[in-house]
Amino acid sequence: MKDYLISATAENGQVRAYVLQSTELVRKASEVHDLYPTSADALGRVLSVTALMGHTLKNVQDSLTIRVMGDGPLGAIIGVGNRDLEVRGYVQNPHVHMPVDEFGKFAFSNAVGMGNLFITKDLGLKEPYTGSVPLTSGEIASDISEYYMSSEQIPSACGLGVYIEKDGTVLGSGGFIVQLMPGADEVVAEHLEKNVLKMPALSKLFKEKKSPEYILSLLFAGFTYTIHEHKPVLFRCNCSKKKYGEIIATLNADEIEAMINEDRGAEAVCSFCNAHYQFSEEELIDILSQKKSR
Repeated sequence: MKDYLISATAENGQVRAYVLQSTELVRKASEVHDLYPTSADALGRVLSVTALMGHTLKNVQDSLTIRVMGDGPLGAIIGVGNRDLEVRGYVQNPHVHMPVDEFGKFAFSNAVGMGNLFITKDLGLKEPYTGSVPLTSGEIASDISEYYMSSEQIPSACGLGVYIEKDGTVLGSGGFIVQLMPGADEVVAEHLEKNVLKMPALSKLFKEKKSPEYILSLLFAGFTYTIHEHKPVLFRCNCSKKKYGEIIATLNADEIEAMINEDRGAEAVCSFCNAHYQFSEEELIDILSQKKSR
């Protein structure tokens, strides 16, 4: 089943929700980066919420970057996405596994550690906007809820789940963001809160191949609601050899000459998708020549 996201509103627009299935997205990321289970879980959650939040961007050219900067063994966890739900990302340490039966229920949050969550929106203005909150739980979902409340003043609940076997096989992944709109009735808010608190573990629901529509029916149980959009989600990177050639061209001439004379070429590796780009001596000489002619 291909990954997709649905958006919906309930009770005449008093509540909105975005629900995502991201199993194939996380499988792809796990394969590309050779992720161990805990690393796959962490990156899977970040990629899922990147897609969920990316859907809220208004323009196609807008982009969103989520950075989870904890002091745990995972290191930095980065997700980048856009309005078309093309998502990419990486975790600084791909080879972390902290089994729950060994480290207890807080294994995941310990792997993330303490630090900050940064969310940067590039909306085509002079400078991108960045908001941040401390990592209070390390579970990522509750930290996203805190971000929405403190940075955007939107009462929100976020749920994220990834189900991974001990051998690293990703069997299910997804998440949701549900939000109260300004002026929402208190009765609606209380009922929504009860629905969220009664939600089963998302990781098991997605492992059982429950659809985003099913998850939405649990979130909006007792509400009248309408589904507005159904969009595919993809793991896609925008890197290219041309872009890395342009990056090399920004280096000092001495550095490029060292690549030519000492290394006899260069290799660039994309952090987001692990693509490798080779540059021959001749290609580097051409880059250096163009640099000097400017």
